[in-house]
Amino acid sequence: MRIVRRIHVGSFRVVCAAALMELLAACTLIPHYQRPALPVPETYPTTAHTVAPEPQSIAPAAVAADIGWRDFFTDDKLRDVIALALEHNRDLRVAVLDIEQSRAQYRLQRAALLPEVTASAAADSVRTPQSVASPGLPAVTRDYSANIGISAYEIDLFGRLRSLTAQARETLLATEEARRNVQISLVAEVADDYLTLATDRRRLALAEQTLRSQSESYELTRREAEIGSASDLTLREAATTVESARVDVARYSGQIAADVNALNLVVGTTVPAALLPPGNDDGVAALDAGVEAPAGLPSDLLERRPDVLEAERTLRAANANIGAARAAFFPSITLTASQGTASNALSGLFAAGSGAWTFAPQVTLPIFTGGRNLANLANARVARDIDVAKYEGTVQTAFREVADGLARRESLKQELMAQQALVAASSDAYRLSDARFRRGVDSYLNSLDAQRSLYSAQQTLIDIELSRMSNLVALYQALGGGWREHSAVASVAKTAQ
Repeated sequence: MRIVRRIHVGSFRVVCAAALMELLAACTLIPHYQRPALPVPETYPTTAHTVAPEPQSIAPAAVAADIGWRDFFTDDKLRDVIALALEHNRDLRVAVLDIEQSRAQYRLQRAALLPEVTASAAADSVRTPQSVASPGLPAVTRDYSANIGISAYEIDLFGRLRSLTAQARETLLATEEARRNVQISLVAEVADDYLTLATDRRRLALAEQTLRSQSESYELTRREAEIGSASDLTLREAATTVESARVDVARYSGQIAADVNALNLVVGTTVPAALLPPGNDDGVAALDAGVEAPAGLPSDLLERRPDVLEAERTLRAANANIGAARAAFFPSITLTASQGTASNALSGLFAAGSGAWTFAPQVTLPIFTGGRNLANLANARVARDIDVAKYEGTVQTAFREVADGLARRESLKQELMAQQALVAASSDAYRLSDARFRRGVDSYLNSLDAQRSLYSAQQTLIDIELSRMSNLVALYQALGGGWREHSAVASVAKTAQ
């Protein structure tokens, strides 16, 4: 009975010791992470034309980040150009490779948690010359060995290695968020370049139409001047409108070539001519049917914007690095051990009695390091504080981008309606003024002023339409949209069906 009791007590102690070692190995000195307080208001600011949404009125799925870019952009050509850019853009390719590099570094750091087991075999031959050998004859000695063991394996009692592994993992996750941020920036940039090209083609079409119209008017005025029914001043004034339109045609033709080059650069390859936007009046309006990104609340940005998530992951990595710096103050235990066979003859290498082993644990306690450990800890804490400031700055930047986009969206709606009314009024004024000139009631100067006002109003309308489209794209990007190809809500609906 005594023997059984001793075995039971001994086993209990072994189990307790193993459990204690496992508990210690699972502990780290990483400070408890707490997300910094939101350094922005709880709602976006309102203007005379905007109303802040109530929190309960916002559905969880109604966020821009869940709207796929194929659903947000309704122009088929633009969709194909974006898909082409996601395949060929070099910046996005580098971001993907950065993820692979970070994943390899994470695996490398995680491997330090496990012992490295190696196998080795050695054969040593030593010849002793006659002048040194004790019998007076040259001697040759041979030793053979084969071993399996581990070398300098650190038992992670205070979580230094686990802290470094956590840091590497957060860095990997931050790199993945950086890749998403590159993609949504790329989608927005492609859309902006495409819309700019479409707008410049509309400007060119308007300039060419104006040139044809004014050329016809000039020919009519020239004939009237030849028969004496129109003065030379009227003829010169008509010529100025023709040359002004010709200048615009030349300018927009060169700008279109530059726009195509810019689009090819961001896409990463030559965009086929069939995918370029048309030059008619419907070139930009075809995108107006796109889904307007719902704003949600500022707190949504913390979970939806990749750059905010990247900044938070970087902050978590810095927080984990403090745990590694703290662990440097405590003892470290390394273990070196091997087991194998040894013999002075190859035939006896695996014979009975040739077994050999080594066991060399080592405990290192820092006593005096010249303040290096304190400096490393202080450096880690300051780095964490820097990342906190960067995170808060990223959140504030995101908030401002969304707030500016919302305010600009509402004002552009009002501006667009007013400009459309101005174009309609200018068109009527030009028609009436030209009719009065043809009847001899007014001078050609009045008709010329009306024509210039109409042309300017049409150009401004095109500019406002571009601004409105660019604003929708920028707001979609600011809210974290553009990294999904298809909407998450649509995917769920299709699955349910």
